[in-house]
Amino acid sequence: MSDAKVYVIDGLRTPFLKTRGQANEFSAADLAVAAARPVLARAPFAPEQIDEIIVGCVIPAPDEANVARIIGLRLGCGKTVPAFTVQRNCASGLQALACARERIAQGRAHLVLAGGTEAMSRAPIQWNTAMAGWLAGVLRARNPVARARAIGGFRLSHLAPVYTLLLGLTDPLVKLNMGQTAEIVAHRFGITRTEQDAYALGSHQRLAAAYGAGQMHDEIVPLFDSRGRVYEEDNGLRRDTDMDKLAKLRPVFDRKYGSVTSGNSSQVTDGAAMLMLASETAVQRYGLTVLGELLGEEWAGVDPSQMGLGPVHAVARLLARFALSMDDIRKMELNEAFAAQVLACQAAWASPEYAHDELGLGTPIGPVDPARLNTEGGAVAIGHPVGASGARIVLHLLRSLRRHGGGLGIATLCIGGGQGGAMLVRAKGESA
Repeated sequence: MSDAKVYVIDGLRTPFLKTRGQANEFSAADLAVAAARPVLARAPFAPEQIDEIIVGCVIPAPDEANVARIIGLRLGCGKTVPAFTVQRNCASGLQALACARERIAQGRAHLVLAGGTEAMSRAPIQWNTAMAGWLAGVLRARNPVARARAIGGFRLSHLAPVYTLLLGLTDPLVKLNMGQTAEIVAHRFGITRTEQDAYALGSHQRLAAAYGAGQMHDEIVPLFDSRGRVYEEDNGLRRDTDMDKLAKLRPVFDRKYGSVTSGNSSQVTDGAAMLMLASETAVQRYGLTVLGELLGEEWAGVDPSQMGLGPVHAVARLLARFALSMDDIRKMELNEAFAAQVLACQAAWASPEYAHDELGLGTPIGPVDPARLNTEGGAVAIGHPVGASGARIVLHLLRSLRRHGGGLGIATLCIGGGQGGAMLVRAKGESA
């Protein structure tokens, strides 16, 4: 296998739009097209010259099956550019980048558009199986008597809706939703409600400061809806929140004893992030400016009931593979599925017992310096459109590294079902 270098030359994301009890206007394809169109418009090559399009998406709409292909055609890449959609739950966007990186590293592609998109507000509400069976019986009836008998079998319970978003956020084997797994890791490491709320408050404050300093303008492309409204920043950002307001929120997943609330959890959101990856040959051929380099990724599995600890294992594998330590990492983007989950990962990295019993190490690898972790906020403030978050954190990590002198960075996520993913990147400082 070739070890050819793989570069990110450009990328943008949409603002992440919080779900507010109804479907947002933009579909998953709409969001990805909005993010990718300016990337293609400022590229020195034609859209038809892209070798492939790879997009992560967890809940594609029925009319957007293989949403990557729809995105490519809507972007004008032409019928000859192939495209496929990947799904690894919360890390689908990271998986898309990993697939693209591998294709280029193997010499099988030179230009790949990759990223992730999700319209969580449009997750379908379905009939239950009893209703589906009743409808099938009515349709199969061959005469009026049989049809009347089938219709007579209707029960009010048939009208009970099935919320697919809730199903998707619940592990089918351990029967726990993602918030309940956060409660488990919070209890395991003794993470208090106050610690979680303080971390959540910091996420909003860091994101607000980044917007105030103009550090997000090169990352986000505005969205315009059909009524002329413009969305220029993540609308889940709460600049006015404080510890008192967070303390008033009730636990959501364990109402009697829990500590995980809507305020210290990531938000259900819509959004997309799209990046253009290039080989060294393409960089030289087109005179491309390099945003950063994708060095490699690692994946790990953990107990689904403690899925938030997936990054602990994936990062440990990544550091071992590249013979690095936490001190070598200038910045880390650890997706904030829950404040408890981020803090639990830090505690696990610091724990000699966890290092020995779970990671098979003689000594702990140590936590990442908090000053290097999610320095411009994270999903608690930004939101977590599950198919897009992996691509967002890589894009933001590269831009953040460039602003702060360059170096190595890690983008990592916990993954529903009990996995973790981590990608190592490198970027040069803006003055380099």
